[in-house]
Amino acid sequence: MNQLQGIKIENFLLHSGAIKSFDLSFQVFGQTIGNAPVVVVNHALTGNSNVAGENGWWKEIIGDDKVINLKKYTVIAFNIPGNGFDGKQENLIENYKEFTIRDIAKLFWEGLSLLKISTIHSLIGGSLGGAVSWEMTVLNPTKVDNLIPIATDYKATDWVIANVLIQDQILNNSSNPIADARLHAMLLYRTPKSINQRFLQQKVDNKEEYQIENWLINHGAKLTNRFTLKAYKLMNYLLRTNDISHNRKSVIDLIKCIPTSIHIVAVDTDCFFTADQNLDTYNQLKPIKQNVYYHEINSIHGHDAFLIENDQLIALIKPIFK
Repeated sequence: MNQLQGIKIENFLLHSGAIKSFDLSFQVFGQTIGNAPVVVVNHALTGNSNVAGENGWWKEIIGDDKVINLKKYTVIAFNIPGNGFDGKQENLIENYKEFTIRDIAKLFWEGLSLLKISTIHSLIGGSLGGAVSWEMTVLNPTKVDNLIPIATDYKATDWVIANVLIQDQILNNSSNPIADARLHAMLLYRTPKSINQRFLQQKVDNKEEYQIENWLINHGAKLTNRFTLKAYKLMNYLLRTNDISHNRKSVIDLIKCIPTSIHIVAVDTDCFFTADQNLDTYNQLKPIKQNVYYHEINSIHGHDAFLIENDQLIALIKPIFK
């Protein structure tokens, strides 16, 4: 059931005007398609479709008798084309600046249509995956009952765009691009308090190297071993294209016509998609939409708290999945 599957999508028109064909890979967990409500999970920048099971990156959230209960739901997770999870070099993407989050959202809807799925109980994702979820909801608002964007927003702020540029510069100019870009990203995803409390200026045994340096270098090496440069460039660049109002009506006009219940989940210490930004979004939407809600994870860990503070996240989203 949860093996990697594929759908061929031919002659797909991108926002840039380019026409491409894709092998859209995905995994299905839990109940057979057509026999239970569907939950679509969208992965983050270095994530993939393997969301549940022994090696699932969200196995604390998704599983038998977990908050997203595989005994009750069909869970579908697509891979963003070009993320490399299928292991096929021919599916990696060279011209990454041709792509936008809107393209990815349209591709995912095309995949769902080919799987004969017309409605979604919940559309959930963190960071980049949450941004894709916002866009998918705007594209087909009557097909999504619940939108749960976590540690993200419906737009890329100047702060996000600036950090995407820094990552892009490292990826295109460093002699060790994946590892070096990861050093910067890991500090963006955490907080000074999280780092300082964890490492306490301690050094590696009998060495001059600090533990924080060792930790960062190891993270860079691990990502280099499992992620490709082409994938990193694309996933990073997609964040820059996040804007549900681009070439559309205002956000207010878009959202007030959407019946979907929107559950915004922020992290109080997020240095990337900040809690203030998420709260501003909530305050902007609340006057024109009754079924929009704001939830906040409290953590010293920053952006990555949506992958760390599982008990808090479970408590926040549990009422949606009762």
